[in-house]
Amino acid sequence: MAGVWLGATPQSAGFMTSGGTESILMAVKAARDRLLTERQIQQPNMVLPTSAHAAFAKAGAYFGVELRRVAVRPDWRADVDAMREVTDKNTVLIVGSAPQYPQGVVDDITGIAKIAIDHDINCHVDACMGGVTLAYLARLGEKIAPWNLQVPGVSSISVDLHKFGYTSKGASVIMYASKHLRSFQGFVTDDWLGGVYGSSGMLGTKSGGSMASAWAVMHFLGDDGYLRLTRQAREATLQLATNIRNTPELVLRAEPDSTLLCFGAKERAALNVFSVADELSKRGWYVDRQTPPDSLHCTVNAIHHDKIDLFTRDLHECVSIAITGQSSGSVGTYGTVE
Repeated sequence: MAGVWLGATPQSAGFMTSGGTESILMAVKAARDRLLTERQIQQPNMVLPTSAHAAFAKAGAYFGVELRRVAVRPDWRADVDAMREVTDKNTVLIVGSAPQYPQGVVDDITGIAKIAIDHDINCHVDACMGGVTLAYLARLGEKIAPWNLQVPGVSSISVDLHKFGYTSKGASVIMYASKHLRSFQGFVTDDWLGGVYGSSGMLGTKSGGSMASAWAVMHFLGDDGYLRLTRQAREATLQLATNIRNTPELVLRAEPDSTLLCFGAKERAALNVFSVADELSKRGWYVDRQTPPDSLHCTVNAIHHDKIDLFTRDLHECVSIAITGQSSGSVGTYGTVE
């Protein structure tokens, strides 16, 4: 079912995982093992923009793959030429996002995948946030740059069903262009006294509940449901973008390509946006905090389609309070470690 969204072919094959982080971990592990097996690369590296998800750093630390982070362009998209320059004989993976999380823009997947073709390496597209939305935005008539497995050179792609698939937590999909590429994800051993042991991902035992829940929700919503929800979420995103644009103290970091939106203070010295976030929290609104640069991030869902005016009213009030210096705020932590 997810393969339809991701541009899968009859040769494609995938696995379910517990979430976007595990999907990304598995993409890195598969790339490392494929190039170790086929070209005996002993000191692997991966090339990725600074906007790529932190889970790639986690994967590098887990699997011994060097990270080569490349600064993004002024429009926050991956700098393909700069990525090509640092790709070498030990590179096993190159990464793009559709969209990247921090500013909500889609990388040049075609350009990134061409590097993978030229070096015969893996290319992973992190579409955990956009894999559902971009597919249905195209169905709704929006012009979407190529981003999925239909792009030559893309070897794997991930999408979280528990994000814009609106299923319960614990359901992500990683899809590979072929079963051969997928074969490097799993782990099999009989080197113990219990017989053959095999697993497709990081987890051994995992719940079937999230998978069953995802299956049920996806069947319940169907194409018509996802078209409706995508339309509502996109309209809400564009409405919020317009409202931010019309707020003198604030500035959009980028025009949103899907349903993620990021904004900050037009003059940092005059406004602490984290103070704005604190005030919004008091009114029941939760927004992510990001840096650098200091920014607030909104993941806009279909449920927000009739709430943007209310949010904007509260946002203006919170900005006014923050400007007076009556509240102070600081950047939070994205994660689960205190």
